[in-house]
Amino acid sequence: MAHIRYKQEEELEFWNQFRKGDENAFANLYQSYVHILYQYCSQFTLDKPLIKDCIHDLFVELWRNRATIGDTTSVRFYLMASIKRKLVRHINAYQKNTSNEDIPVEYWRINTPSHEAEVISNEEYDLTNQYLNSALERLPKRQREAIYLKFYMNMSNHEIAELMKINIQSVYNLVFGALSNMKRHMSLDKITV
Repeated sequence: MAHIRYKQEEELEFWNQFRKGDENAFANLYQSYVHILYQYCSQFTLDKPLIKDCIHDLFVELWRNRATIGDTTSVRFYLMASIKRKLVRHINAYQKNTSNEDIPVEYWRINTPSHEAEVISNEEYDLTNQYLNSALERLPKRQREAIYLKFYMNMSNHEIAELMKINIQSVYNLVFGALSNMKRHMSLDKITV
């Protein structure tokens, strides 16, 4: 099922209706965000069942606690911050109960959505995408997260600062550093190909 994107005003209306018990509004929020949350969580772990469980748990908890959930100015920020907290708690609990040898090696990668790959299939795009993914994989985790939130999730610098629990100057530094590193890596890749 393709995910649906609504305008921010529509999402806030769905949010308020969901808090009053409207199942259709809740379903609209779920359909709009399940794919986005999955993609976001994929930046932290490759454990697909864990990601699916966390998203399922989040929406079950939202529905169960709908009467006590507060208002928000950004549904996207609320859901992304909530899923990140939930996922990090699960990963930390797993690592706490597992020896270092049993922890799978995890990496970050920002994937181009498959429907875009089908639409844009020319060779130049594919080659550029390879360079981009290669450059992204070489970035430190915090820089990758900042780039993902800024350019893939279209979050403001203030939202990124709050979500990553850093100050606004650190966001600027992370994004600038990431873009500089990516430019350098992409240039090196083109030279060595």
